[in-house]
Order: sequence, then structure tokens, then C-alpha cells
Amino acid sequence: MVLGVIIAGIGCAHMTRETAAKADAARWPKGSSPQEIGKRVAERFVPTPYQNYGRTNPPTAILYPEVCTWYGALTFARLSGDKDLTARLIKRFEPLLTPPESRLVPHPVNVDMSVFGIVPLEIYIETKDPRCLALGKSMADNQWATPTNEDRLNPETRAWMAKGLSSQTRFWIDDMFMIIALQTQAFRATGDTHYLDRAAREMVAYLDELQQTNGLFFHAPDVPFFWGRGNGWMAAGMSELLRSLPENHPQRARILEGYRKLMASLLKYQDADGMWHQLIDHPEAWPETSCTGMFTFAMITGVKNGWLDGKNYGPSARKGWLGLVKYLNADGEVSNVCEGTNKRNDLDYYLTRKRNTGDFHGQAPILWCASAWLR
Repeated sequence: MVLGVIIAGIGCAHMTRETAAKADAARWPKGSSPQEIGKRVAERFVPTPYQNYGRTNPPTAILYPEVCTWYGALTFARLSGDKDLTARLIKRFEPLLTPPESRLVPHPVNVDMSVFGIVPLEIYIETKDPRCLALGKSMADNQWATPTNEDRLNPETRAWMAKGLSSQTRFWIDDMFMIIALQTQAFRATGDTHYLDRAAREMVAYLDELQQTNGLFFHAPDVPFFWGRGNGWMAAGMSELLRSLPENHPQRARILEGYRKLMASLLKYQDADGMWHQLIDHPEAWPETSCTGMFTFAMITGVKNGWLDGKNYGPSARKGWLGLVKYLNADGEVSNVCEGTNKRNDLDYYLTRKRNTGDFHGQAPILWCASAWLR
């Protein structure tokens, strides 16, 4: 019965959008359906001014949490058939294509800045606007270009590049959404498989370096903590890549193995209310919404694509979603979101991170989940 609930959305393709939305709502407690929640969170995003990590001064560039939320809002609008919402999300982007607002387009010098490209690439996929393709593709290509400061690169970076990895490689788990999503979106927009080859090669390198025997990931090689959102970036990155990676791709089996190993471990650490914690293996750590959203997204995606057994993972995905939406307030803002977090070999640093409300780090995964339920 639960598996039927998880995958029932697949059959909605044969319904009208209105009928599908009603059927979706009927499968969930009142006010918690992906259609309703996705719409609330996306509508909250549309009028929001460009953000600067919650600071009052205006941003100098569009930052990655906003990018990830924008991407999720676009995919939700497309999958729910909401053309008006899609149009308003694209209109929000339009000023960035010309001066003076184009100054806010990040210079893609690192993973956090480069991931901006997923938004224009998604808009291109939906509209075929060549300006968006050129912008997004340039960021994806730059991620593997030889840096202008090549003569000042450290030996580690040179060694990684010699193995076919990006010069932006640093072996922090956050990277495996920022790099993977951009390269995968470039493939989806162009059909050029060398973008997938790059992403797969990078993912395997991170799996080999950072995944531990229990299936979880250290934040970095020198930071032996299983940070929730960091593992969430890995879960989401593998899910995005596997959705597009061909069955016969030489790296697919290795990536699927790493994905399933992580998912199996996450089953053991999920609370009865559906939540995961700021540090996954520390029950005293607080329940954290951005990692819960990312893990739920990965499980929904895995069940719907047949990578995970629906009998075991379907209930966990549903429980994760229902636990997550309880943290959503009347304004469409999710609470208990870990603030932006650097790496640090210090347990208390992770346990005492500030809990934010309405932070895009938490808004984005809710939209990814809503999209995954509808996909």
C-alpha cells in the first residue's frame, strides 16, 4: 500500500493537471501534499529580493542557496504545469541577462559560484532561450578549463587536474551537488555526454575519498564528522546524476553502489518523526531540516526510479516529507535550518551552529522533494 502511495504520481500523466492535483492532495494529510507545499514555498520565493545570506546589505553576486531554491522552484513549476509560476520565475531572472543587474552573475571561480549555471540551463531547457544556454554552458565549461592563474596552482590541484578532475576540486562533500548539478544540467541542455563523463569521474573520486565503511561521508578528509547537510549534498548530487547517467555508463555501477550504501545507513539514523539530525550519528544533535529534505529527495528519487526497494524506503521517504513539512510556517518558511557552515575539526562547532528560519539552504530541498514526488 505504501509503495502505491509513493509511486502513484507516475500515473498522473494521464490526468488533467487539476485532477492530478486533487488526487495528489487526497493521498496526504490535509495541507501537506507536494502540490500544496511546493506551491506555497515557490510563491514565497518569487517576490523575494536577491539575497546576501540574510544580511541587510545588498549582494555582490547571486549566491548558491538562492540558486538551488530557484532551480527547485523552476522544476516544481514545470512539473506541476503551472505556466504562470514558470513565467514569473523566468521574469525574476531576466534582469540578470543585461546591465546593470548582470553584475550580480557570479564569476565562476569556485563551486559555490559556478553552480549559478543550473538556473539559466533550466530556463533554456524550458524556453530554448539561447542567452540562457550560452550563460549556463560557459559556467559548465569553465569548471574544467585551465585556470588563468595556472602558474600559481598548488601541487594537489595539478594532480587532480591531471586525473581529469575539475580545478575546483577540494574534496568537501558540499561540492558533489555544486559540480554534479551543473555538469548534469549542461548535458540535459545540450545532449553532450562529455558533461556526464566529467560529473561521473568527479563523483567517483569523492566517493573513494570521503565515504566511510558505514556509508556516511566525512565533511572533508581532515574533518571526521558526519554533517547532515553535507551528506545531503552528496545524496542529492548522486540522485541528480543517476537520473541522467545511462545504464551502460562505466561509472554508473560504482556511483549506484555508493548511493545505496548511503541510503541504507540513513535508514538506521532516521527518527520516528521522519527527521535526521545536524550530525547524523549524534542523537543529541538537533533535528535539521535541510538535510532531512535532501535525504527525502534522494529516497523519493530512488524509489521512483527503481534504485531502491519501495517496501523499505517508501515509508521512510513519506515519513521524511511529513516530518519536514511540520517545520513550515504560515509564511512558507522552513525553520531549523543550519546556517552556512565551513569545515572545522571541532564537534561543538557543528552542534552549536545557528538554526535559521526561511534560509534558502532549507527552502531549496523542500522544492526538490515536491518536484521529485511529481516527477
